[in-house]
Amino acid sequence: MSALTYDGLAMVGRQLRRVRNSPGLAVLTQVMPINMLLFFGYVFGSALAMPGREYRSFLVPGLLVATAAGGIMTGMFQAAADSHRGVMDRFRTMPVSRTAVPLGQALADLVITAIGTVPLLLVGLAAGWRIEGSPAGTVGAVGLLLLFRFACTSLGIWLGLLTRSEDAAGQLGASTFVLPLLSNAYIPTDGLPGWLRVLAEWNPISAVTTALRDLFGNAPVPSGAAWPVAHPVAGSLLWCAALIAVFLPLAVRRYARGER
Repeated sequence: MSALTYDGLAMVGRQLRRVRNSPGLAVLTQVMPINMLLFFGYVFGSALAMPGREYRSFLVPGLLVATAAGGIMTGMFQAAADSHRGVMDRFRTMPVSRTAVPLGQALADLVITAIGTVPLLLVGLAAGWRIEGSPAGTVGAVGLLLLFRFACTSLGIWLGLLTRSEDAAGQLGASTFVLPLLSNAYIPTDGLPGWLRVLAEWNPISAVTTALRDLFGNAPVPSGAAWPVAHPVAGSLLWCAALIAVFLPLAVRRYARGER
């Protein structure tokens, strides 16, 4: 077993134990998307042109992707906490692979996300959402969702290592809540003003949300949209590849450099 694999698994185990020792935070993280599903689905859904059940089928993929985008905030909080409490400094004094620490955090978050997505799916099914695509499409949708979560967590870890304090990480992390609002996660973008529609459709969340709706069979790909939304699977994969290729190496480099 290589040093990276061994150290990476150790870091994954550490992060999982960390969540086990803070069950309240894990429960709160999973309850929030369910509350949003019930609120948006039954309150906002009645104010849109889509009937209630149709809107909830439209909404569930968007909430899944919005939750995956929350990896930015989660990765930021955890990395900032470890950095400013001296945990990262301790790891640097040990013979631990520099890549294993950020990578292990991102992979552990992926495991937790995969488990935590199940309650949201069950509530979505109870609210009227259905998987109407093929089994292969469903597997592809889940895989794409997890890939996007990994990409967002990589970005979050890098941002967390850049922050000067946990308070700054908290303020910056909270601001990421607006990202799903500037996308097609909750509403179609065809009714937005021209400049705002362009901004929303070039948001990676919009491409991944459209891909999930298409793969789950919930909604067709909109016509006349920007390229990432008009070609959602390809656009999503390109966005994920770009985010991982840029921010995971930056996170490793930042961790290796420390506070310098």
